[in-house]
Amino acid sequence: MAEGAHVTSVDAIESFRIGMISYLSKARPALDDAIDDVSRTRDWLQHEQLRRWEGELKRRRRALEEAEQAVFSARIASLREVSSAENAAVVRARRSLAEAEDKLRLVKKWIRDFDNRVDPLAKQLEQVQTMFGNIIPRAIAHLGSLVKALDAYANVSTASLEQPSTTQIAEPTSDVTPSTAEPSKGEPV
Repeated sequence: MAEGAHVTSVDAIESFRIGMISYLSKARPALDDAIDDVSRTRDWLQHEQLRRWEGELKRRRRALEEAEQAVFSARIASLREVSSAENAAVVRARRSLAEAEDKLRLVKKWIRDFDNRVDPLAKQLEQVQTMFGNIIPRAIAHLGSLVKALDAYANVSTASLEQPSTTQIAEPTSDVTPSTAEPSKGEPV
């Protein structure tokens, strides 16, 4: 026949269950934030940064056109020579325009490459999120029912040890047993 279970500490299981609850309550918001950050970054690239650098490109093209127009006007008018400040403004405007073109090119590249680079990692985050939403709560519930079952088992085991046996033989109240007793006079045998 099988022996009884040798559980040394139900409290250790309960402590582990409480630790899992605490971990889940801290990890789930952090995971949700990470998933939201991926989405916000995608939107930031596709909308905010793209519009910003397209606008900067237009603004810097106008600034270059204005600087070149000032130099051209000075040459046509032949009233004066082109100043070094006007030439420097054209050089600065060209550099600024080149920088905006580079930034816009990088933003467009990141928009193209973002999903390819981030999606594998985002899918892993979603798998962990599924685990946090389904598997771990079921494990916590299972540990809770396990603790209840072990507590009930421990209570049954200790209760059976504390109660006296119900199969005791009743002790005779007289010294004479019916088989050895002599019939008294006047009683039928």
